[in-house]
Parts: sequence; structure tokens; C-alpha cells
Amino acid sequence: MVDTLAVRGVYVGTPQVAGNDVREVWSAIRKAPVTEPEIALGETGLAGDRQADPVAHGGPDKAVYVYPSANYAFWRAVGSDLEPARVGENLAVAGPDEREVRIGDVWSWGEALVQVSQPRTPCYKLAAHTGRTDVAAHMIGSGRCGWYLRVLRAGRVPTGGELRRVETDPAAPTVHALFTGSYAPRDRVDPAGLRRMIGTPALGEQWRQGVLARLARIEAP
Repeated sequence: MVDTLAVRGVYVGTPQVAGNDVREVWSAIRKAPVTEPEIALGETGLAGDRQADPVAHGGPDKAVYVYPSANYAFWRAVGSDLEPARVGENLAVAGPDEREVRIGDVWSWGEALVQVSQPRTPCYKLAAHTGRTDVAAHMIGSGRCGWYLRVLRAGRVPTGGELRRVETDPAAPTVHALFTGSYAPRDRVDPAGLRRMIGTPALGEQWRQGVLARLARIEAP
């Protein structure tokens, strides 16, 4: 198991109009690269990073959005011009991806300690920002969602170098397993499996409640 993630870029943004022919919305999904060698990371995110809708996109459980840079080869293969920072990530990395990173994994990053809290939800703002009405379907179908981090210990973090995994639970679901299980077609949902996965203590409460709500709809008489 590879226990390091190489930093390929760190990005921050503030709310602005992020739209095109698909839809125009107010969002902070458009990020700019951080050019300084390090940046402060607090409990709710990187210095200079903001959210237009902090209820849906911010908070302690979604302080930093991580995206594997290798995923961009997939986007090019499906005809998209997406490139690093285009899905709104704060941190582009190389190394373990959604199939290897688990909910609850703890990583050291400079002075900080961060923990994987949940996958990313492909909301409508992603379509507005990218100009692709099919972007959510491609993300769901491929499982290339990236993941959020909560901050266990704040501090200065480098914009290069690497993150090192210092804690993992082999019984916890991978980001890919949780994401694809949560978005599985209704006739292929595994309720018992989903309940086991959302029982992971480190999982963000917003994701847990979303899955419980979907299970209630599926299992309703």
C-alpha cells in the first residue's frame, strides 16, 4: 500500500459568477493556484478560500477538497477539456486514488493533520462551471469523485512535497466503494452494505444523512 500523496497543486478561490451556456451560478468553484511555498490551513479550510454556500460546500467536514490529478486523463478521454483545478479542488495529488483511500484515513501535511471525511457530491454547479451537462453522470459512472478532508490539527502546509498516511482502518470503505454504492441505481442498491459503510465513525454526517434518506425512499412500502 502506498502511503504518500504527492502534491501537484494547491488552489483557493472566492465566490464569483461561474457559468456559461449551461447555467450561471454564484460559486467559489473557480480556483487559482497558490504560488507561495506554504499556506495556512485552519479548521474550515485554507487561507483565502471561501464558499458561496457554506451549508452545502463548506464546514469542518469539507474543509479541503482533494482530487487525483491522474483522473484528468479520463476526462480527456470522454471529450472534456477539464484540467487541474477545474472541478474545484483545493488540492491536486498524485498517488493513491479513490479506490485506495479510505474514509477515516489520517494524513500528515506539513504542520497539519487531516482526515478523509466523505466523497464529493457532483452538484449542478460543476455542470455550470465546466459547461458539460454530462459531467455529473461521468463522475458517478466512473467513481472519479475525489474526497473531502476535515482538519484534526491546523497549521502551515506546503504547496509542494507530499502528504503521508499515518492512520487507516482496513475495515473502513474506500471513497470509491462508498461513492458508487451511494449512487448505485435503485435496483442495484445494497441496503445492508450501505448501512455498514455509513456506520464508519469518521464519515461526515451530511453524507450519512443523505444515504439514510435515500434508503428510506427505496425501502418505503
